[in-house]
Amino acid sequence: MKIIKSLSELEEWVSHSYQRGLRIGLVPTMGALHEGHLSLVRRARKENDLVAVSIFVNPTQFNNPTDLETYPRDEERDFRLLAPEGTDMVFAPSVSEIYPSGAVREKIFDLGAAAEVMEGPRRPGHFQGVAQIVSRLFELIRPHNAYFGEKDFQQIAVIRNMVASEKMDVNIIACPIRRADDGLALSSRNALLTPEQRAVAPSIYRHLQQGVDYSHSHGVSDTRAYVEELINAEPEMKVEYFEIVDGRTLQPIEEWGETDYSVGCITVYCGKVRLIDNIAFRLPAER
Repeated sequence: MKIIKSLSELEEWVSHSYQRGLRIGLVPTMGALHEGHLSLVRRARKENDLVAVSIFVNPTQFNNPTDLETYPRDEERDFRLLAPEGTDMVFAPSVSEIYPSGAVREKIFDLGAAAEVMEGPRRPGHFQGVAQIVSRLFELIRPHNAYFGEKDFQQIAVIRNMVASEKMDVNIIACPIRRADDGLALSSRNALLTPEQRAVAPSIYRHLQQGVDYSHSHGVSDTRAYVEELINAEPEMKVEYFEIVDGRTLQPIEEWGETDYSVGCITVYCGKVRLIDNIAFRLPAER
């Protein structure tokens, strides 16, 4: 496994790969890797000639300086986890390498209506920062396929819009959420939970599942209220938002009949740790 930290060395690796006619699969990450990330690497390994993983905590997507400061980092551990998975190259640059002029958003991307709901108004500039780093990685590594976990359901939709608006030649591949045995969606932020919080956090997914059952005999607004009430009753848990949206456009729905693909997207504070999750309420026949 080759570890690259400079743009010059990366350019050499990419050029050599293209000269050999090899397909590159990219797994973009911010490090603090877990089984969810490794499942993306395994998927990429099956579908590409070479697997590249990026590790970069991108400052431009954090609108909360404390969140950036406390984001878990352990690069050496990440390297140890990636090596046995058949990773060919890890790109782990410094901030100055990626943003030599400083972490300034010089371009505003057309991210569509999917960026204007849920996380959009609550984290101003977040998706522009995501688009900035993902587009930069795509330009540098030129992957044929890029892999993202569906825990970040809205982010995937936004990245797809960015790829379409920028006319980038890369396939965006969404992979199922990986969960701990107790149902908690795997996340780097889980490491910030206290033992007591970690014990209660799986209730998010449990109550989402209850919401799906409840939805079979209740409307959208009643289902939203039901799930929020269940989660807010748990110790240290507070729902920031819970939206049931069209799974393609990410626009909120008010009636089940508005779409054949509805997804519940939720953000919950467990103590001070912000956790996100989602669940399908209705799935189209072809999916």
